Amino acid sequence: MFEQINRFFPLWALSAALLAALFPETLVSFKAWVPPLLALIMFTMGLTLSRHDFARVARSPRAVMIGIGLQYVLMPAAAFAISHLLGLSPELAVGMMLVGATSGGTASNVMTWLAGGNVALSISMTLISTLLSIVMTPLLVWLWMGASIDVPVGGMLWSIAKLVIVPIALGTVVHHFMATTIRRIEPALATVAMAAIVMIIAIVVALNAGRLATLGPVIALAVVLHNGCGLIGGFWLARLAGLNERDCRAVAIEVGMQNSGLAVSLATKFFPAAAALPGALFSVWHNISGSILAAYWKKRPAAPVNDGSVTS
Repeated sequence: MFEQINRFFPLWALSAALLAALFPETLVSFKAWVPPLLALIMFTMGLTLSRHDFARVARSPRAVMIGIGLQYVLMPAAAFAISHLLGLSPELAVGMMLVGATSGGTASNVMTWLAGGNVALSISMTLISTLLSIVMTPLLVWLWMGASIDVPVGGMLWSIAKLVIVPIALGTVVHHFMATTIRRIEPALATVAMAAIVMIIAIVVALNAGRLATLGPVIALAVVLHNGCGLIGGFWLARLAGLNERDCRAVAIEVGMQNSGLAVSLATKFFPAAAALPGALFSVWHNISGSILAAYWKKRPAAPVNDGSVTS
């Protein structure tokens, strides 16, 4: 049952966004829920991690390093370029940059599995990029946007530590003692995380309902372009770096699907409400585009290659 529910994640996200845009008054009071909901998502991610996931990275770091490099170079650069190309305001531009400077999203692991990509590489990239985000996200936002908007680097560092690192660490500890039980309820955990993401999307859309009529189309275009840069650029740059087909699929999805929930949480806490809009729309769109790409690749299986890269 839970797997059936999870399969329609893009539909739930889109429905929540539409309902929030039509009836925002019922959700605006839930703004303070965004950080705890993100912490819940990170905790459920930690519950699925074991020491073996960490060991995979140490055994074969090359593909992970290439993917992480693309994550934290390509996506911030694309966010900056697209924001300037479309003439976005500083508030919206910093929202785009927050999306570009965050780690990979947890849904990317599922999409990689559906796409026939290297799942272990995807998990490793999500894990390492999430741990690095405590420093990389505020640093990159400051480096790219510091001249145009005040970036509270110290506050962002502490917030990411509380919202990401602590919940993941707690989840990993619980997994160590309850691995068998967690394995049985993993689809339900995914549903919990999905419900939290859908709620975050609804809250942010409700907070920005008045701006959607004028800003919606422009931000939607920016988000689609940004996501496309990650998916297409991630695949072909990984290919140029010499990774095999399965690794390239994992990198493309991992780079293109960002932890937009973290971007939204940071935006609502440290910047004007409009800064959270790119993250909310990205949450909806990247699950739709990721699902479409995964379905396309699933029909075109990649030949397995034993070349020393991270294997699932």
